[in-house]
Amino acid sequence: MAIRQISVFVENRPGKLYETLKTIADEEINIRALSISETKDFGILRLITSDTPKTIEVLSKEMIINTTSVIAAKLEDRVGALCYVLDYLAKAEVNIEYVYAFTASAEFGAYVVIRVDDVEKAQKVLDDNNIPSLNEEDIKDI
Repeated sequence: MAIRQISVFVENRPGKLYETLKTIADEEINIRALSISETKDFGILRLITSDTPKTIEVLSKEMIINTTSVIAAKLEDRVGALCYVLDYLAKAEVNIEYVYAFTASAEFGAYVVIRVDDVEKAQKVLDDNNIPSLNEEDIKDI
């Protein structure tokens, strides 16, 4: 169950990240997870939000955005939980491009967002090994 991650190109200057996140907050959209990678002139803000279509609509009016399919895999609360998930993917020869984590309520737990080269194959590996993952409907509720 892949989810859509929104990538936003943000100028690397004071206040620009605030302006971007304020635009989302003003629309009553909850940010579930985020990651930023940067260069001297701009950053790539990666977001998982409670309302992907609305976020795309709002941000695309003034910014360059892109969507990417990623997997949000649930992690158990134990030592080595991420290694456990990554081991299955490695054995299936699924390449991981990047990873970042987020937590939800106690009921939903902790997740890792994984960008892979083959989303369908990765999802099958997780399903076959009983590793829960989120879909976009789940993201609204966490």
